Amino acid sequence: MTRLYQRIYLTVVASLLAFALAFAWVWHSGGGPFDTITRSLAQVVLNTLPPAHAPATDQQQALDKLARGLPVRLALLDDARRPIAESGAGPGAEGTRDVPRTDDALWTLRLPDGRWLRASAAGGGHHPLHMLLLSLLTLGAVIGVLVLPVVRRITGRLERLQRAVESLGAGDLRARVAVEGRDEVARLARSFNQAADRIEALVGHQKTMLANASHELRTPLTRIRLALELIGPAVDDGHRGGLQQDIRELDALIDEILLVSRLDALPHLEVTEPVDLLALAAEECARHDHVDLEGTPATVKGDPRLLLRLMRNLLDNASRHGKPPVQVRLRTTEGRVELIVRDHGAGLPEDEMDRVFEPFYRGSAASERAGTGLGLALARQIARHHGGELGCRYEPQGSFALVLSIPPGE
Repeated sequence: MTRLYQRIYLTVVASLLAFALAFAWVWHSGGGPFDTITRSLAQVVLNTLPPAHAPATDQQQALDKLARGLPVRLALLDDARRPIAESGAGPGAEGTRDVPRTDDALWTLRLPDGRWLRASAAGGGHHPLHMLLLSLLTLGAVIGVLVLPVVRRITGRLERLQRAVESLGAGDLRARVAVEGRDEVARLARSFNQAADRIEALVGHQKTMLANASHELRTPLTRIRLALELIGPAVDDGHRGGLQQDIRELDALIDEILLVSRLDALPHLEVTEPVDLLALAAEECARHDHVDLEGTPATVKGDPRLLLRLMRNLLDNASRHGKPPVQVRLRTTEGRVELIVRDHGAGLPEDEMDRVFEPFYRGSAASERAGTGLGLALARQIARHHGGELGCRYEPQGSFALVLSIPPGE
């Protein structure tokens, strides 16, 4: 992919080249300045020289007079480009003249009567066209060298702004960019910082309200639980069991909301240590019936409490929505540790296989035991905090599976 500074730099260089070509075309085109100057100079030279049929001595004298004071050597040729006279050769030297070759000539001028006037440097020299091209190349190189750091500085600020935008989009609400200069890029950086401040304040306010509301809900739940115990036999067992179940669900919902809110506020894990994932899976599988665990030991780096919560949510989801037996498989493949939790339930439609990880999404086939709606969303959040990913798929034998992929610990 072409970088922005390269595109701007190439645009400047291409503009210089286009200008040089346009200038050369206008200069050398028929009726242009070069053509006018050449025809005028040819007429002036013709007016100075004797006619083509004049004696060679007269033409030699006229050519010497024309070349007087010039830093070049002049040669006069006939229409067949045979030498007639040469400046500085002197009379009677027609047969010994060393007329410069075409490729040695600085310039050649065709006179209106068919004769040619050719100039060459006495000590060699450079062709004017070569000098013009060298000058243009030198000018282009100097401008290119001067323009590159300027362009790079402008686009470098844009790249820093891009990195800050990507960091903000990845969840780093503290991402800011330095404001440099007073141009449009500086105003854009200032606007980004202001927008990031507002977003951070808004998200922080929402997290605070969510955490405070969750904490406040704990108090009435505790009072309801206490009142239910104090009522005693006045409530039949059926109503008592229903109320207790509602209290447990509300308590679990508040617990998961608090954990989600805390993970949102964490840029990285608070606890990082080697964790034996197979031992952790065995501990959680022991809490569930009809769960078959199989795998090889694998160590990952992370928070054991969060990883245990992740497995608990996966097994709770399989037990609640799937059919036994639930199978847990742990393996290492392609440099990643893979935990597979499969059940023998109906699974999910294809269009719901990613939405099931959204908070409070329970799916089209949700039952009364649908849970809080945060279990899988929280599990994926924990996986990503450990550098992993959580998804779902259908196994080759047709069973539905939740798959955790996480990098191994060092």
